[in-house]
Amino acid sequence: MDYDERAPYDPMPHGPAEVGLGPWIGDPPEGDHYDPDLLREGDRRNVVDRYRYWTMAAIVADLDTRRHDFHVAIENWQHDFNIGTIVRTANAFLAAEVHIVGNRRWNRRGAMVTDRYQHVRHHETAADLAAYLHDIGVGLHGIDNLPGSAQLETMAMPRSVCFLFGQEGPGLSEGAREVCDGTFSIAQFGSTRSINASAAAAIAMHSWVREYADLSGEGAWRG
Repeated sequence: MDYDERAPYDPMPHGPAEVGLGPWIGDPPEGDHYDPDLLREGDRRNVVDRYRYWTMAAIVADLDTRRHDFHVAIENWQHDFNIGTIVRTANAFLAAEVHIVGNRRWNRRGAMVTDRYQHVRHHETAADLAAYLHDIGVGLHGIDNLPGSAQLETMAMPRSVCFLFGQEGPGLSEGAREVCDGTFSIAQFGSTRSINASAAAAIAMHSWVREYADLSGEGAWRG
């Protein structure tokens, strides 16, 4: 089998050679959540089998019934390539919302079109983000290796929380630090003083999942 012919957006390099499903065979299923075009032409999107042939709007509506209580925010002053990857991870862990702080336009390449299924909000400043979150009862916690930060591995993780990440390199801006309800750091044991922003985001989100997500049913997809 030649795996070089796989669709370029498929993240699983050793699975079936063809992603998704072809045209529906037989009488079409009933339900407004099905997309007539996908039923006729096939569904090659990078979605779990639960959502094959569903319209995008129907998928988002179903996800909205199950979203988790954590939010993710990223400062966007330098068109950071990590933003798209963080959005993709937020979709995988079913974040309530993703917030872009700063420049409205952001690098979507790493999102792999998952931003279509995720609620993404823009805020001009970190103060605007903090005000929005506090109005809906969500705390804002920055993630950076700052002096005095709580340790992610031992801290009491808030259930209603927004994880705020700074730009790759400089980390959280001064304005972001001023409006955070707290900051926490991730333990490191090597020679570098920091880890990649998208890697830090994945660690933080998964820590929330380990603490609060319902893993007992069929809601968690494991391949």
